[in-house]
Amino acid sequence: MSGTKRRSMLGVLIAVLIVAFSFSPQFRDIYEMPLHMYVIEGEKTFISVGFPMTVSVNHNQTLKLDEPSTYALSRPVSMQTLELGKATVEFKLLGLIPIKKVEVDVLPPVILIPGGHSIGVVLHSQGIIVVGISPVQTPDGKAFAPAKDAGITVGDVILAINGTPVQNDSQLAEIIDSCGQEHRSVDILLKRGQERIDVSLTPALCAETKRYRIGLFVRDSAAGVGTLTFYDPQSKTYGALGHVITDSDTNQPIDCEQGKIVLATVSGIQHGKRGQPGEKIGVFIEEDQILGTIRKNTAFGIYGHLTSDLPNQLYSSPVPVASMSQVQLGEAEMLTVVNGQNIEAFRIEIQKVNLQESPEGKGMVIKVTDPRLLDKTGGIVQGMSGSPIMQNGKIIGAVTHVFVHDPTKGYGCFVDWMLMESGIIPKKEIPTIKNLFTFLTMSKNRTA
Repeated sequence: MSGTKRRSMLGVLIAVLIVAFSFSPQFRDIYEMPLHMYVIEGEKTFISVGFPMTVSVNHNQTLKLDEPSTYALSRPVSMQTLELGKATVEFKLLGLIPIKKVEVDVLPPVILIPGGHSIGVVLHSQGIIVVGISPVQTPDGKAFAPAKDAGITVGDVILAINGTPVQNDSQLAEIIDSCGQEHRSVDILLKRGQERIDVSLTPALCAETKRYRIGLFVRDSAAGVGTLTFYDPQSKTYGALGHVITDSDTNQPIDCEQGKIVLATVSGIQHGKRGQPGEKIGVFIEEDQILGTIRKNTAFGIYGHLTSDLPNQLYSSPVPVASMSQVQLGEAEMLTVVNGQNIEAFRIEIQKVNLQESPEGKGMVIKVTDPRLLDKTGGIVQGMSGSPIMQNGKIIGAVTHVFVHDPTKGYGCFVDWMLMESGIIPKKEIPTIKNLFTFLTMSKNRTA
């Protein structure tokens, strides 16, 4: 056989191997890795790769392989952080063909007090949310719909009326009635998505209330029970819920104007079952005694500052957090309250880990395995949103969702995204956050 023919056959063989490898689980694991990862100084990171892949690290004063770069032969490759900074991990096929580069930022250690506390949340929106439209019946028996005729729709947010910012529904009603008595139209500034719209309309006299109305049902606040995830004992910055608070009627995220969290106690549990997730029955304790303020309402929960320390009887001292690269399949625990104000740890299993390039709520699939919790609640129930997930003594994320078809299972988000939203670690420049989730225990959506 000639040398040219042997080279041709060798080339074909290599091409076939490359194509075959591109369909292998090992290739998919590398291909699906995020392009940018955070790791905490002192962490050891494991990456599962397989033959014929090699791994190398640039800037190895920041991050280094525990062994020289070799063919991985389907075993995990471990890397040790050395100091703060940036590094690049490169994967090559046969040590020659670049497959992927992953930028790694090594960040300072973060230690926090784990949550698990049951909290009552009161959130006031920025403006007044339109939650319904109804005609106004006038004394002469006619029906008018001033708001609908002007183009106002459910989900719109009323920001101002006649140039005056509105803070609550009673203020809105007073201005409308006053304008009606003076036979003046009202000019309303609306927010619809990211758009701002001006409309003008004339109030109608309501036969039932004897007041001038425009035919809207509105809401200026939302309240519910959730769970604290963590707080920083130094800055008193906290994170809770793990997903956004939305209005229960419009399913729209609530722009936070101001809000507060207060202590809550769990007085009962509505047991979860297939097709019908359960919920905690929570009661606010001393609503005037504020635990903390709400600074922002985001896709990964609410954030603000506590007014004082909030002890956790299970963890009297701060514990470290672990980045998503440290999360492992297998045993973990969640901290939550199912009776009174007593925080308990319950066994769960992490069944799937989705490493993410940009913030997504479904980073982990978890399953409740603790017989005590299954007996008490049937699994994950509404009101557990924000319950911290612990693994190897570290905070790795928070419970966010329950599977409607199987209440023993649900989703969790990585603590990485919550730390970014809180400002405790730098926020990456990322695409628009997707997949917003509803929090309120009275919501029609099935969040935990």
